[in-house]
Amino acid sequence: MKRMGISLATVFLIAFVLSGVYAQEAVYPSVLLKGGHVIDPANNISKIMDVLVRDGKIVSVDSNISESEAEKVVDVSKYYVTPGLIDIHVHCFHTSREHQLSIIADHHHFPSGVTTVVDAGTSGARSFEDFKKVIDSSRVRILAFLNIAAQGMGPAEMDPSQFNVKLAAETAKKYPDIIVGFKTAHYFGLNIEIPFDDFRTPWASVDSVIAAGRMADLPVMLDCHPKPPSGDYSARSFQDIILKKMRPGDIYTHCFARQFPLVLADEKVNPDVIKARKRGIIFDVGHGGAAFTFKVAVPAIEQGFLPNSISTDLHRGNVNGPVYNMVNVMSKFLCMGMLLEDVIRCSTANPVHYINRPELGNLSVGSTADIAVLEMLTGDFSYSDVGMGKIEGDKKLRNVLTLFGGEIVYDLSGISYPLWENIPANDDYWSRPVQDW
Repeated sequence: MKRMGISLATVFLIAFVLSGVYAQEAVYPSVLLKGGHVIDPANNISKIMDVLVRDGKIVSVDSNISESEAEKVVDVSKYYVTPGLIDIHVHCFHTSREHQLSIIADHHHFPSGVTTVVDAGTSGARSFEDFKKVIDSSRVRILAFLNIAAQGMGPAEMDPSQFNVKLAAETAKKYPDIIVGFKTAHYFGLNIEIPFDDFRTPWASVDSVIAAGRMADLPVMLDCHPKPPSGDYSARSFQDIILKKMRPGDIYTHCFARQFPLVLADEKVNPDVIKARKRGIIFDVGHGGAAFTFKVAVPAIEQGFLPNSISTDLHRGNVNGPVYNMVNVMSKFLCMGMLLEDVIRCSTANPVHYINRPELGNLSVGSTADIAVLEMLTGDFSYSDVGMGKIEGDKKLRNVLTLFGGEIVYDLSGISYPLWENIPANDDYWSRPVQDW
C-alpha cells in the first residue's frame, strides 16, 4: 500500500523514530493543582490545599500557592487530590503461557487513579525473566510478589516439586527493586478432593513460601484455604494459618471471602482474627471474582474490623464485573460505612508500608508526583459482590485526572485543557499538522 509515493511502513517507521526523539526531549510543564481537598494519610493531611508539581516531583503542598509558580494551572476545587493509588493484588503478566487471565496494566490502571500495582504471584522464579519484559515496557509501575511455584500461577501451584525456596529467594535478591515478597495460592483448596499424602502434605506451600520469606527477609502474601482432616493428616485450620504459620507483616489476602471464617456463624468477627491482627498479620481485600462477599464484609466493618489494604485482584475474569477497577472497589467500602480518609489510607499509605516502598503513596515534598484526582458522586448507586448479592449506597468515587511522575497521563473530562476558543492565536493548536492515525 502506497500513499503519496511513500510506503505505509516507511510512514510508521518515521513516526516511531520521531516519537522516540520527542520522548527523550520531553519536559513536562509544571502543574499547579488548585483548590482541591487534599487527602494525604501519610502526612495526616485532609483539607483544602494546592499542590505544585515541577520536574516530576512534588514541590509544594500549601494554601494559596501563586498561579505564577506553574506553567499549567488546573482547577480541582470540586475534587479530592490524593497520592496515586496503590493496588497490591493484580495479575498483569499478560504474556504468560501458564496463566491466561492477566490484564494489560496500561489499559486499566491510570483511568482509575492507580499508579503502582503489585502482581500477586503470576510469575515464579523460572518465569520472572519473561514477566520482567512486561514490567520494563509498562508505563504503569509494576512490582511483584513472586510465586513460590517456580513456573508461576497455574498447575505448578499444586506441585510441591515446584516449590524451590532457594531459587525464589535468589531471584528476589537479584531484583530487589521489583520483587517485594512472595505469594502462594490455590494449593488444595476446599473444592479439591485429592487427599494429602507424603508428597502433597497440607502445609507444603505455606511452609515453603514462608521459608523463602525468611531467606530473603521479605513478606509473603497467602491465599490459603482451611481444609478438614485427610487420611493420616490433621486439619489445615484457619487458626493455625493466621496464628502459628504467618509472621508479623505477612499478608492474608481475600480476607472477606466466604470460604474464610473471618466472620463466624453468629456474625461476630472471629476472635482469632483479632488476635492475628494484634500480632501484626495484614488483612488485604483482594476482591477478585470469587473472594469478596457482603455477608462477610458488612458485619466485619460494622464491628470496626476494617481491612488493612484495599486491592482488586484484577484480571480478565472480573474486569467487566464485579471488580471493574480500583475506585469501584473503594466505593463499595465507602457505602459499607468506611470514612473516605480511611479508604484512601487503605489504598495509599498502608499498602506501601506493607511492601516496603515508603517513597510511594504520599504527597511529601520531594516525592515523585504520582497523583489521583477523585470526584465524589452522590446519588443512588448499587454494587455487587461475587455471590450475586448487592448493596445500595449514595456514594461513588470516580477518577478524573492522573499524574504519573509529574506527567498528566489521564484526564477524563479535559479539566487540564483550556477551552479551544481561548487558546492563544500563536499556539501551535491552530497550525499543528493533522495526523491521520
